Amino acid sequence: MSPERKPGRADDGKKAAAGDKETDAAESQSGRKPWVKKTPVQIVLDQIAKQEEKVNDMREELKKEERELQKLQQAKKVLEAT
Repeated sequence: MSPERKPGRADDGKKAAAGDKETDAAESQSGRKPWVKKTPVQIVLDQIAKQEEKVNDMREELKKEERELQKLQQAKKVLEAT
């Protein structure tokens, strides 16, 4: 045994290999789709789509908040008039 080699290293390799088998089995049982590598263009297009969706959601939320503000401003006018 050379001094650079660590005695516990062989055991770790065996454990890692056994862990990989367990992971593979778990993935096949869970029914997950296989990973498909995306091109940089696909990644950017996905980011754009996500950002558009996020902006649309924020616009809808803003419309709701503006309606609520209108209601409160009308209530304020009524209270100030009395």
